[in-house]
Amino acid sequence: MAYLAGRMLVSVEAGAPNNGRSADTTARVKYATVRGRRHPYVSAQAVRRWIRDGMVRQGVPASPVTRVGKAQQRAQKANTDADPITYPDDDLFGYMRAGAKKDDDATTLRDSPFMLGTLLSVTPAHPTEDFGVMARGVSEPVLHGHEFYSADLAAPFLLDLPRIGTFTLPNAHGVGRPNYLSQEAALQVARAAALGAGAESFRGQDSVRLPVAERRRRAALLLESIAHLHGGAKQALHYGDRVPHVIVLVPFHGGVNPLTHVITGDEEGLRIRGDVLRGELEAWAGEWEAPVRIGWRPGFRDDLRERFEKECAAEIADRTVVIGHPRTILLELAAEMRDGTTLDHWFEDPVREPVREPVR
Repeated sequence: MAYLAGRMLVSVEAGAPNNGRSADTTARVKYATVRGRRHPYVSAQAVRRWIRDGMVRQGVPASPVTRVGKAQQRAQKANTDADPITYPDDDLFGYMRAGAKKDDDATTLRDSPFMLGTLLSVTPAHPTEDFGVMARGVSEPVLHGHEFYSADLAAPFLLDLPRIGTFTLPNAHGVGRPNYLSQEAALQVARAAALGAGAESFRGQDSVRLPVAERRRRAALLLESIAHLHGGAKQALHYGDRVPHVIVLVPFHGGVNPLTHVITGDEEGLRIRGDVLRGELEAWAGEWEAPVRIGWRPGFRDDLRERFEKECAAEIADRTVVIGHPRTILLELAAEMRDGTTLDHWFEDPVREPVREPVR
């Protein structure tokens, strides 16, 4: 397997975890208009920040961020160290550190092995505006307000496991730049050598790759951070539990996500569909690996869970589908990755039969 495809659902109860631009004295929540109706959302950037911060709380140093441009009266930028060998967050979340156009060699970039969609409300929701007054110790009260809402938000995600700790090298024509790291720069970094980095061919391109033990560790760190997920705006007023209420994980050969319609919504509200999961797994037979791991918080929509478990009774019985707590599911998978005895093949592209030319 090369990819870990997933879909997560976070239920927001009277919260405002991701604000948009304020209007007058009121903080507005972000929303998208879908078929003419408002769907609150939390941007992928915000959730990636929560996960990144979670890795720091686990003791992983974050890549330092430097803000440049203002003093030089140029376009303002915020760059990390762009050092994916030293900093796992640069490796997992990617970066672009752009140089001047006239100096292309100064530009270095890496697209993210961890891809995450927007946490979008599965059904329309209408934010409520809370009116507030700061009147303590002042003669003229200050008026303010903010929006908040309750909704079930869902997002797809995909983790490209073989590309973790793997850095392709651009050829003479620039091919390979999306994961650019000069070989000289990589191999001269003492930490890379200490970690055992070596040169390999990856997806047809020359590359530098960290040892599988380090790549396993980084993938596990990401899952462990999701298992402890928290963050967002307005926590002092709304707090809010951000650990996914439902999460579905399936290891996949290709970079597709078959789970889009497993967690969805309709006029009746949230739907989590076992029949859709069964249909997708049947359609993609040979492209995925059992078990499909499902995390479902106890007490969350017991009615939907009962229906889902009936729809997937056969798959649950033969452990094609396993259901547990999201935290347990994520931590157990992370531990299995770290152990390295059963899942190391996930960190290599699957070997496929070559396409045969038609007989003429």
